[in-house]
Amino acid sequence: MIFVISGPGGVGKGTLVEQLVARDPRLFLSRSWTTRRRRPGEAEDAYVFVDESTFKDRIAAGGFLEHTHFAGNNHWYGTPKQDAPRGKDLVLEIEVDGAAQIKQQDPSAVMILVVPPSREVLERRLRGRGDAEEHVQRRLGVAETEVRIGQTLADHVVVNDDLEEAVEQVAGIIASYRHPQG
Repeated sequence: MIFVISGPGGVGKGTLVEQLVARDPRLFLSRSWTTRRRRPGEAEDAYVFVDESTFKDRIAAGGFLEHTHFAGNNHWYGTPKQDAPRGKDLVLEIEVDGAAQIKQQDPSAVMILVVPPSREVLERRLRGRGDAEEHVQRRLGVAETEVRIGQTLADHVVVNDDLEEAVEQVAGIIASYRHPQG
């Protein structure tokens, strides 16, 4: 089964997914590729950091489930094609554009949209991760559209106001697909 955790940048997808995967040994996290530089304090394995040429070679070889280019910051992001190890469910932590691509390819993928409790909280989170002011403003502008589109695609929406509560909600959603009632 594929679980897609999506939402605007800065909503806390990465932290939520990190805790989810640490708690549930049956989840396998696909590590996305990007051409952007690693942020200060960001884990080295947060992404596969590559140059644009390497990324485009992978596109040409059909090596991504989904990929997108953010013209505003001129960076590429993509989810490599891979299968989860036997007995594990695949978790994708991706932006809304990528989630739309996944849902188009595999309508059975479960999309969980993570949203901030407010625009102000999202702005504070973006600033807190060290993004440049120009990037913060651009991401805030894009976030409204991403949430609106994401809500049309999502099977479930989780408000990330309290991290522990959001992790519990997502874990419960995953459990409901593994053990459907009825």
